[in-house]
Amino acid sequence: MDLALAPETLARWQFGITTVYHFLFVPLTISLAALTAGLQTAWVRTEKEKYLRATKFWGKLFLINIAMGVVTGIVQEFQFGMNWSDYSRFVGDIFGAPLAFEALIAFFFESTFIGLWIFGWDKLPKRIHLACMWMVSIGTVLSAYFILAANSWMQHPVGYRINEERGRAELTDFWHVLTQNTALTQFFHTMTAAFLVGGAFMVGISAFHLARKKHVPVMRTSLRVGLVTLIIAGLGTAISGDLLGKVMFEQQPMKMAAAEALWDGEAPAPFSVFAYGDVDKGHNNVAIEIPGLLSFLAHSDFSSFVPGINDVNAAEQAKFGPGDYRPNIPVAYWGFRWMIGFGMASLAVGVLGLWLTRKKFMLAPGLRTGEDEVPNLVLFRRTALSPRLGKWYWIVALWTMLFPLIANSWGWIFTEMGRQPWVVYGVLRTRDAVSPGVSQGEVLTSMLVFTALYAILAVIEVKLLVKYVKAGPPELTEDDLNPPTKIGGDPDPDRPMAFSY
Repeated sequence: MDLALAPETLARWQFGITTVYHFLFVPLTISLAALTAGLQTAWVRTEKEKYLRATKFWGKLFLINIAMGVVTGIVQEFQFGMNWSDYSRFVGDIFGAPLAFEALIAFFFESTFIGLWIFGWDKLPKRIHLACMWMVSIGTVLSAYFILAANSWMQHPVGYRINEERGRAELTDFWHVLTQNTALTQFFHTMTAAFLVGGAFMVGISAFHLARKKHVPVMRTSLRVGLVTLIIAGLGTAISGDLLGKVMFEQQPMKMAAAEALWDGEAPAPFSVFAYGDVDKGHNNVAIEIPGLLSFLAHSDFSSFVPGINDVNAAEQAKFGPGDYRPNIPVAYWGFRWMIGFGMASLAVGVLGLWLTRKKFMLAPGLRTGEDEVPNLVLFRRTALSPRLGKWYWIVALWTMLFPLIANSWGWIFTEMGRQPWVVYGVLRTRDAVSPGVSQGEVLTSMLVFTALYAILAVIEVKLLVKYVKAGPPELTEDDLNPPTKIGGDPDPDRPMAFSY
């Protein structure tokens, strides 16, 4: 049988396609929930209309995104029984525990309070309604934590024992699974990367409207919130990435050696800027390197020894038996660089944007923005810089929406493919985790069906987002500003529930 069409390979392709697609929605859901809650908090505290309009605008986009995320996420769980039944049988006792917590606690928070938030605009007191959105945000964070704890166990299994009689792993210390350093650092890195996505999303859409000189008060505020989020999240992503990298150098030296195309261990070890090599012969034909930097990134010591691919492969052969324990080197190497490159490019756009908008905005004297006449309002502070820079920045800011999504996708591809050939590192190989009774044709059929379905959903998602992004923030009604109340100032409990969007 052609290896390219083996059920294991097809099952990996299917899981990879559905996972990457699903994760396009996850970071945006996490970040938009918190950013929307923050904008609503500003409205409750100041009662400024621009914050209420911003809350409704970004909240609508959040709802579209979370709905798509839930739909695509359900498919992930189906695959454990469809294509990975041996994996589910072997690790179900451990992997199922954090997933159960995610469903019982986190998803309960999200589903319950998002309903109250959607329908409670004119039914609940402002602060109670605001609390509902914060509970949704907390739910998204908890959901991410439990899922990342499960994934971290696959990267670094702890708190378990192998039941030789039953041929499966059994949980012995759930708290250790939840609090190991792999889970904590991976959670920190994933959260900061999620807010990088949300910040870029807010900056890009705000830039789109400001370039057209539409909805200036709302989008000006949104742009600044997005830029600050982009910078804080970008710095947090760099710091958390360094911490996670140090953990991975200790726990999965093969993954990090592959990320640097470091074939033989060195002291000090150089950081690879660019490399091109022969994987079969195990060496680089071309290498541009920064001396000693990899040693510092690995152990905070410019002179420390870092094992290479060949060293780790030999060590794992001695420990686990004959075989090739190298992942796909080009994917690991370039995936690592695309993750860092697109992530740091997003941070650079945020820094440039915050500097350019460090003073009041300006359009033109007496220009009408679609809401009120705004005299002497400037989009960019007048400096010695070329006036064209403002125009080009809007274009770059718009495209920046894609940068963190690309970085997140390649980050997960690197994380999962860099672990190969293990599905649970050092415990269970990927080839031993697939469903033994599933044929090549069955996996291929389900993969094609899911891919086609996701393509259709992608079109629907993009059309919905484009439609409501172009529409811009809604105009406020009297009910928005002054919800109907009974005597005493409390929302009228007898008023019928209404969907706010």
